[in-house]
Amino acid sequence: MLNTQTLLFSCLMGLLLVGSDCARADAPNIILILADDMGVGEVSHHGGLIPTPALDQMAKEGMRFTDAHTSSSVCTPTRYGILTGRYNWRSRLKSGVLTAVNSQALMDPERMSIADFLQEEGYHTACVGKWHLGADWIPFPTPEEKKEKKVFGSWSVDYEKPFRNGPIDHGFDEAFFILSSLDMPPYLYLRNDRAIEVPTVDRGFPHNEYNDYQRVGAASETFDPSTCLADFAAESRRYIKERAADESEAPFFLYLALNSPHTPVVPGKAFKGKYPQYSWYADFIAETDWVVGEVLAELADSGVDDNTLVIFTADNGFAPYVEIPKMFAAGYQPSGKFRGSKATLFEGGHRVPFLVRWPKKVEADSVSDTTLCTTDFFATFAEILGKEDKIPDDAAEDSFSFFPAMEGELAPTRPFTIHHSIRGEFAIRKGDWKLLLSNNTKGMWGGMPGQKAQSTPSKLVQLYHLGKDPGETRNLEESHPEKIEELVNDLVKAMADGRTTPGEPQTNEGWPYRHKPTLQAFPQLAAP
Repeated sequence: MLNTQTLLFSCLMGLLLVGSDCARADAPNIILILADDMGVGEVSHHGGLIPTPALDQMAKEGMRFTDAHTSSSVCTPTRYGILTGRYNWRSRLKSGVLTAVNSQALMDPERMSIADFLQEEGYHTACVGKWHLGADWIPFPTPEEKKEKKVFGSWSVDYEKPFRNGPIDHGFDEAFFILSSLDMPPYLYLRNDRAIEVPTVDRGFPHNEYNDYQRVGAASETFDPSTCLADFAAESRRYIKERAADESEAPFFLYLALNSPHTPVVPGKAFKGKYPQYSWYADFIAETDWVVGEVLAELADSGVDDNTLVIFTADNGFAPYVEIPKMFAAGYQPSGKFRGSKATLFEGGHRVPFLVRWPKKVEADSVSDTTLCTTDFFATFAEILGKEDKIPDDAAEDSFSFFPAMEGELAPTRPFTIHHSIRGEFAIRKGDWKLLLSNNTKGMWGGMPGQKAQSTPSKLVQLYHLGKDPGETRNLEESHPEKIEELVNDLVKAMADGRTTPGEPQTNEGWPYRHKPTLQAFPQLAAP
């Protein structure tokens, strides 16, 4: 016979288990869709030239964030920040992106990723699309005939062997993806930890209809870049359908990282020529939107729409090297009213479209001007699950939850936001003030049409008040030296502490600041 103490303990344990199951059943499915090189002004509800009905539907049925930013204005580092909740410049990659196939994977196997965290909370996780964080392949002797060619190390790895430090080593239960962009070999699909096909030929794909530039390298003979979006859409629909039918009823997390509208501009057959008055790029935008529509359709068909949180954003702004003269002539403004584009510190480099749709929780047709960053997903998902205290001290060091904003609260979520360019330059934004520690006032690849270079008296920094000057046209560095000092000191502290969230100080993988001219003017930016 059970004694009273044992019976009471059994009852309490039963209640705890029931509570745990209830919380798990109420946890939302999460789908994070990441476009590649899409400016804030490219969606039609923000004035874009090309109709984007699926994204417009998300805005109408959910919340639109008007002050959302990426941690970097280029690809690889932003993806690192998304998956780790940590500023990319704390990693060993201080500038640029990963390009070579045999580059060391950027993700640290000892660091918790957002997928690791969700797995621990009972989620099934999947990665579909573009990875671009590298993988650790088994080396293979480069064939003699390939040694003289610039093939980005694509013939120096063994495609018949599994690789490490891809998605499934960082919290994803399954993955179907391309290694990098479609202008970086290898050109083939990967599933989980190996290539689906071994490359047998050298191939490359034209930039667009105006430019035949291409990066040639190892490829599967059957790989067709124009089918990638359709393949990723089909894979996503399959995954959603299977998880919705799974008897365990475990929630799922799908990270869907698209390859579009990044070059090469390769719309599928169903979309190529849809907008002949403009360009293939217009067709590619339309197909990107179609993939979002496919995801929303499968959620409805599978009966899991109501409690699925869908987020759409981009890894950085519009790429100005895309040649779209007819679209510009028609008034296309991919960065909206903002200055600059991909790779720069100007708003157009890192301010991106950001939509949140969750019928069960988020008010339809709502707008938030809360400042957020793509490092913030980690803390946000943790707060949604009521598991903020489960984030280790050495994880998500720069992640602030925007869940309160999703519920309609107006309070700011971040003390400041730090931005990073392709050259490894820094900017810091605090309230309406933004300091660029750079004298580059034109932008990359010749800058955006109609935007002239501004003056920088010191030839070191630029200071803008975004509240009065969202287009970053009036440099205020001479009239507000005290604000420059304040923002530089905030940046120094963020670097020295190894984090911007509350918690024990952490370490960076090398001191982040390296620009010698600015270091002479602001010695506090030097490594301690």
